[in-house]
This record gives sequence, C-alpha cells and structure tokens, in this order.
Amino acid sequence: MPAQTRTRNAKPKIERAAVELFISEGIDAATTRQIAERAGVSEGALYRHYKGKEELAEGLFMEIHDRMSRLLIEAALAGSDLHSRVNAIVNAYCELADEDWPLCCYHLLFMNRFIKNDIKREDDPVSLTEAMITDLMDNGHIPPGNAQILGAMSLGVVMQTGQNKAYNRLDQPLSAYRAEMVTAIMAILKYRESDFQ
Repeated sequence: MPAQTRTRNAKPKIERAAVELFISEGIDAATTRQIAERAGVSEGALYRHYKGKEELAEGLFMEIHDRMSRLLIEAALAGSDLHSRVNAIVNAYCELADEDWPLCCYHLLFMNRFIKNDIKREDDPVSLTEAMITDLMDNGHIPPGNAQILGAMSLGVVMQTGQNKAYNRLDQPLSAYRAEMVTAIMAILKYRESDFQ
C-alpha cells in the first residue's frame, strides 16, 4: 500500500482513538503515543495530520460543533409551525447523538474547554437558536421575551439531558428522551410568568 494511502487512512483511526482516550482519560492525561498505539499507527502519522494533541482535540470538537450548526439550520427549515420546528431540531440532534455517541459525548464533556475559542458568528448553534427565537417572537408565534435567555434555556434542555447520559445517569439512546425534551422546550418558548399568576 502506498505511503500516501496509509497516511490518509490513518486520520480517521487517529481521530476515533483520540475521542475514546479523551473521554476515558481526559485530554490532559492522554498522550500522543497512547493515541497512536490505540489507532494502530506510528506517532509520526499523528504529527503528519496534527501539530499536536491540543490541535487534534480542538479540531475534533469544532468538527462536531460545526456539524451541529448545519444540522440546526436544516432542521429549523423543516418545520412549518413551532412544534414541528422544535421537534425537527430535537430529533435531528438525537439522531446525530445516537449515530455517533462517542463524538457527541466528547463535545458535551469538553464544551467548556473549547467553546471560548469559537468566535461568535451567525452560524454557531447559540446564535442560530437566538435568531430563530427572535424570528418566532417577531412573527407572533411565541410571546415576547429575552431571546438570549430563552435560547440558553432551550439549548440547556438538550445539552443537560445529553450530559446526564454522558455521566451514565441515563442509559437509553438520547432519542428515547426526545418527547420530554420537546415538551420542555415548548414550555420554555410558549409560557411567561404572567401565565402563572
């Protein structure tokens, strides 16, 4: 097999090994040698793709983070009313999580480490959620409110559920909790304090 083909085939193995080790050992404790050994490649192969462990770790995080942004855009356009939009977004996230739980788990566990490096942009998941909520308020689909707080709370429903699964407090695929997450987000978006007075 030519060296170029071996190098190209090494990258996905390195990334999968890194995700597994970062989850089990932590980013700081895992070494490039351990990653290479688990991937079944030389340490030099890892350095042909990444400058080092930190670049690999951040690259893996941003890969799933950007994938979530694209997923959010596609799902938001799928729904015609509030419930179907929320349902489409939650369902898309659950499908992504169930398809590749280790990568999703990695994103959840190391969000605090890398999210500060993600410059606020129009297409990051938080900004997209806030823009969607602002649009829903502007068009009278939900009552007026603070889009940043409502966005944080809505994302929190999904992220905290995912984190509880990452910490082995939930044992089903994330999609098993989809209906409860949709119900909670609908309540966040539709109800205000005046509704309970």
